[in-house]
Amino acid sequence: MATDSSSGEAPAPGPASDPPRRQVRRWRRYLADELQEATTYRDLAERSTPEERSILLGLAKAEERHADHWRGLLGDKAKRTIGRRFSTDLLAFMAKRFGFVFALAIAGRSETRTRYWRDPSVPESMTADEQVHSEVVRGLAARGRAQLSGTFRAAVFGANDGLVSNLSLVMGIGGAGASPKVVLLTGVAGLLSGAMSMAAGEYVSVDSQKALLDASNPDPKTSGILHHLDINANELALVYQARGLNPKDAKAQADEVLHREAAFSLPGARSESVVVGSGIKAAAASFCFFASGAIFPVLPYLFGMTGLEAIIWAAALVGAGLAITGMCAGVLSGTSPLRKGLRQVAIGWGAAAVTYLLGLAFGTVIA
Repeated sequence: MATDSSSGEAPAPGPASDPPRRQVRRWRRYLADELQEATTYRDLAERSTPEERSILLGLAKAEERHADHWRGLLGDKAKRTIGRRFSTDLLAFMAKRFGFVFALAIAGRSETRTRYWRDPSVPESMTADEQVHSEVVRGLAARGRAQLSGTFRAAVFGANDGLVSNLSLVMGIGGAGASPKVVLLTGVAGLLSGAMSMAAGEYVSVDSQKALLDASNPDPKTSGILHHLDINANELALVYQARGLNPKDAKAQADEVLHREAAFSLPGARSESVVVGSGIKAAAASFCFFASGAIFPVLPYLFGMTGLEAIIWAAALVGAGLAITGMCAGVLSGTSPLRKGLRQVAIGWGAAAVTYLLGLAFGTVIA
């Protein structure tokens, strides 16, 4: 495609001569999407750091440049507006309500415009622009995901475990024909046992990690006896070789410590700034995360519901919880939050449906 030699960009096209109605509507859709995304990037820029703001404003400017292309093709027909897509409205809502990372996760998906690749009216430069934009947004989202704490990750996945496991347990017992009181007691027992299991596992994990790091660190007594070593005959270099240095670098490091009184430190050893965390706190957090999800299937029975009504409400509540945790997991993993949320709902309901059918079969055999 020819470009303007002074700017390096494709010149704005003139209005197409009486294009088909379907094509006009498609161009209006493109124009609406570009304008909405430019607005969303500007909204995100207001809530970001100075460095991120300049990047987002650059993206907004590019989207406005693309909008000018569609205005040029539409001519006077560009004055008639068209409704925005649900995805762009969702993106704007997420940008304003749920924060930078969540909005960018959806923006990255919307930038990969597969429809642009198939439309001959879209310049190749614009298609390439959109692909590059998706990489820019992907990079910004990766920054945000890296800043999310481990506690947030544990909350998402712990709550998801509680939702699926306890719904399956309640549905299985309910399908077997147990009374509402038994189902309630079973759900509460499942909540407590699952949460305790998660807490115990997290405590053991953190405690084992601490023990592993302590075992890998040098013995503090070693630093105190280094000045007693024979400078001309010692095995300090072997210590560094055992930690992975080659013989030459190991000897140089040992000489540095012995002759220049440098600090004794080992490659791969934990620095003082590394903090693993408290096993008790990690266990308590895991207990709460799991329990926060596992309580959902029990709520209908706590409010006195029975039979099919209780099962439907339990499934609905868990479905809502799974959608939320699935969308959060999508943000954490860099995939589509909406698709991830629906996938989590399908998996959770599928597992519950299987256990319900097994419960029905088991109840029939027992009866």
